[in-house]
Amino acid sequence: MKILLTNAIVVTMDPETGDLADGQVLVEDDRILQVGQDLPSEGAEVVDCRGGILIPGLVNAHMHTWQTALRGVAANWTLLEYFGHVHRGLATLFSPDDIYIATRMGALNQLNCGTTTLGDWCHNNPTPDHTDAAIRGLKESGIRALFFHGSPKPDPKPGQPHFSEIPHPRSEVERLLAGSLSDREGRVTLGLAILGPHYSTLDVSLHDFELAKEFGLVASMHQGGGEAVSPGGWDVIEDQGLLGPDINIVHGQSLDDSQLARFCAKGVTFSIAPENEMTQGHGFPITGHVRRHGGVVSLGVDLESVISGDMFCVARMALGMQRALDNDASRREQGSIPDTSTIRTREALQWITVDGARALGLEDRIGSLTPGKQADIVLLDSGRLNMQPVNDPVSTVVMQASLANVDSVMVAGEFHKRHGKLLGGVEEGINHLAVSGHRINAELQSRQKKEGASQ
Repeated sequence: MKILLTNAIVVTMDPETGDLADGQVLVEDDRILQVGQDLPSEGAEVVDCRGGILIPGLVNAHMHTWQTALRGVAANWTLLEYFGHVHRGLATLFSPDDIYIATRMGALNQLNCGTTTLGDWCHNNPTPDHTDAAIRGLKESGIRALFFHGSPKPDPKPGQPHFSEIPHPRSEVERLLAGSLSDREGRVTLGLAILGPHYSTLDVSLHDFELAKEFGLVASMHQGGGEAVSPGGWDVIEDQGLLGPDINIVHGQSLDDSQLARFCAKGVTFSIAPENEMTQGHGFPITGHVRRHGGVVSLGVDLESVISGDMFCVARMALGMQRALDNDASRREQGSIPDTSTIRTREALQWITVDGARALGLEDRIGSLTPGKQADIVLLDSGRLNMQPVNDPVSTVVMQASLANVDSVMVAGEFHKRHGKLLGGVEEGINHLAVSGHRINAELQSRQKKEGASQ
């Protein structure tokens, strides 16, 4: 099957093709066949995109999608409050069905917002049933995802080890790779959400790094927020030769500049969640430090329990915050603002397309509108009031676009949103999500009251 997208401004994010003022994209089955002008329409469904901008599907490199039913719950919590109320409280009340509906609806919202690829960091899966429910939710949504299999972080019960002392379960990795995630080229594939040296003992960290290497999986881990469980652990991991492009660090504020320089040189990628980091107390995003060392900057929403799932907003937040830091440094060091902006808008769009793909190990499949890559494409309605006039397409996309402009979304050559509406209907799922979220919150409040009465 062929689809010809025509009469659009095409922002390819491919340095060889560049941008086309009046371009076309020809899709065959799940791949981009050609990008250019005057492409053959014979045998193709022609989609007139007049008044629109075609861009690669956005990449949300880091999100805990299981928290979709908790929207707004953590908006006023610091990171320490979040650890207590969510990981040691709300998370413990999730059934597999709760994980399923939150993941499915969270993924659908990403598609609705123009995100076609999701780094889903699932660390509330105390049983295989929870894990399977999350994967089912992703697959049913139609989104492309790297499912980062993680581990929950409740308070240990008497006689149980702390989560920092528990190695990542090899049996689950083997089970998933032999079962629901056996297709390494599939739309939903496996990564490991490991604890890393900041949140686990050194023995556990080494075990988990080596496990990911053994199975050829991207290993992602949080870095920062409180004191490290294994001070100096990164030095041991580095000495063991375990760093490379298959290692992804989330946040990263507690790494010093010399570490960042070495890690970037080894190809380690970084997933930064600027809005959530500033909101919860991680510190200023390390975007500028990673850029200075030539590293890969990808971006993520992180927590919909705190902020919205809109990656356009995340990109603007990252760009604006780093420009502000650069401008402030220039004022202090030179007595004036820089002669020009320190980061261009095209780089910000790269963070949520090309570099997001690199962070997830998918750069050969997605991230740009390049012939041969997967047909993950978003059509923005740039004829709306908030985007007109389009003087600079890339700047218009980064600085003006929002959910309101996401007209159509295609994943692997298949439309999941057309003319501003998700296909297939979501009303029943929204009701299911609301029931789930309200029940979980009510159960926690009831538990807290009982515990308070017993003291």
